[in-house]
Amino acid sequence: MSTNSLSNSDCLEQELIWFQELLMIRGKITFEQSREESDIDRIVLPDFAGSDSNYARLIKRHSMGLEERLVLVLALLPHIKPHLLDILHIKNQTYDTPFTEFGGIKGEKHRGFLPTGETAIFLLAGSSLRKRFDLLKLFDSSHFFAQEKILSLESSSKDEPILSGILRISKEYLSILTTGEGFKPDFGDDFPAKRITTEQEWDDLVISDDVFQGIKEIQTWLVHGKRLKNDFQFGRKIKPGFKALFTGPPGTGKTLTATLLGKACKLDVYRIDLSLVVSKFIGETEKNLSRVFDLAENRNWILFFDEADALFGKRSQASDSHDRYANQEVSYLLQRIEDFNGLVILCSNYKNNIDEAFFRRFQLVIDFELPDYFQRLKIWENALMGEFDYENKVNLQELAESHELSAASIINILQFCCLKSMEREELVVRKVDIIQGLRLEKVKEGKSIV
Repeated sequence: MSTNSLSNSDCLEQELIWFQELLMIRGKITFEQSREESDIDRIVLPDFAGSDSNYARLIKRHSMGLEERLVLVLALLPHIKPHLLDILHIKNQTYDTPFTEFGGIKGEKHRGFLPTGETAIFLLAGSSLRKRFDLLKLFDSSHFFAQEKILSLESSSKDEPILSGILRISKEYLSILTTGEGFKPDFGDDFPAKRITTEQEWDDLVISDDVFQGIKEIQTWLVHGKRLKNDFQFGRKIKPGFKALFTGPPGTGKTLTATLLGKACKLDVYRIDLSLVVSKFIGETEKNLSRVFDLAENRNWILFFDEADALFGKRSQASDSHDRYANQEVSYLLQRIEDFNGLVILCSNYKNNIDEAFFRRFQLVIDFELPDYFQRLKIWENALMGEFDYENKVNLQELAESHELSAASIINILQFCCLKSMEREELVVRKVDIIQGLRLEKVKEGKSIV
């Protein structure tokens, strides 16, 4: 367990002690009338001035007082010490039902008490309507809880009171405030994006000078772009973020370039396959894309949209409701992309499939092309990393001249050859295997080889 994690737990242990004190005082005020409302305000909050934990830093960054800290602890409790809320399961003996003012619900599998907004309001305001109304600001969209996606009220029905929503802490902040590790979401029904990485380096990417210059432009923005936008008057004249379009045949390095940019700048890269989002989630495209942008807003992520022509293809007249809905999806995605303050890369295998009206939305368009003879020769020569040898019959110049292949196709062929070599318990790539590998690769492309 990391030092930061231990520090988080130390802070939370202290935080839970004062929470239990507040819970006890609220009970005495409500049921015994043996304590005064002012006793709540006299509770001494733990002082974390000397702590550098994530929990302490969050409290200090927002100068959080008792109200915010109680809401934060309530949201954390089902995940760290759910039994502390068991007392709120107590029933009103007069009506043989749970106390309405306690709020809370039971989960489908969780046996404990899941606090709602009503739970927080009861503990902080008791029966005071004035204070109750004042505390509603804690759940307003302008509060830092919502702005930074720390926690929210998750309502099950639009017809129920707002405060009946479950007090839900985000998965990211749950991770940061407990284990100390950053939360990295992965692909699922509620998050149509997958984090992608690479073990390759820039030397493995064989590209033209024009493509290289475009990549350098993106790197320059990643280093200096946000500072230009935020720290200079000129920043008012430019839009947030950077939008690039990568086009070119499969296997020419578009995805590898995105992952290398993330690797070089220590940024997470998330891939969203728009063809899957639209086809699988038809009718819910905006909602699913919204989850990606909401999580990415305040984080240093690169968003890589693959199969961009699924939404950005050439448009026709909106002759029916389906066409109008498709245009609505495009408009929504365009708006979120334009408002996003990070790097967005859209990728398409076919530049001609992208509607020309969308090109002005991009600061940069990079065309990845199939490697020329010299680039293909370089790939054939360097791909084996000195770990395998070509047999003397193999003529790399002839291979590079005769077969116009992408870098990915060449690697696929050599993977086939290396496995054949290892099967023979040797480290020699033979010509007969290359010919067979070429034939298999051409078949995949719908071609034939003589």
